[in-house]
Amino acid sequence: MPQSRRNQISLEDTPYYHCCSRVVRRAFLCGDDQYSGENYDHRRSWVEELLLKLATVFAIDIAAFAVMSNHLHVVLRIDAEKANAWSDKEIIERWHQIFKGDDLTHQFLKDKQLEAHQMAQLKHLIATYRSRLWDISCPFIQKRCVV
Repeated sequence: MPQSRRNQISLEDTPYYHCCSRVVRRAFLCGDDQYSGENYDHRRSWVEELLLKLATVFAIDIAAFAVMSNHLHVVLRIDAEKANAWSDKEIIERWHQIFKGDDLTHQFLKDKQLEAHQMAQLKHLIATYRSRLWDISCPFIQKRCVV
C-alpha cells in the first residue's frame, strides 16, 4: 500500500532521496509533443535554473537530476544540520527569497523594535520556517512555492 512521503523519510537511515514528478494529461515537460507538433525543449533549461536556485535557498542539495519529456527525476540530499546552523535572520532572508513573508518578518529584518508577544510569534515562525527549509515532505512548500 502506498505511504505518504512523510512516513517514508528517515534521516537517521539516509539523507538521500529519489523523487519523481510527472506531468498530467499527456502534457509535455520538454521535447517534441507528437500530438501537437510543438517543441518544448526550452523548458529544460528553465527547470534546471529553477532547481539550482531552490538549492541555494533550501538546506537540500541536488545530487542529480534528469528532465525527461513528461517527468522529472531528482536525487536530493537533506541537510537538516545546515538549516539548524543558520541564524534567525538568515532563515527569514532565505524564506523571503521564495515567499513574500509578512509584516512581522519584514519588521524583524529592518531591525524594528518588536514587543514581547511579537517576538514570541516571530520565534514560532522562525522555527516553522527552519524545519520547512529542509523538509521535502512539507505540503505547504509543494503547493505554495512561488519562485
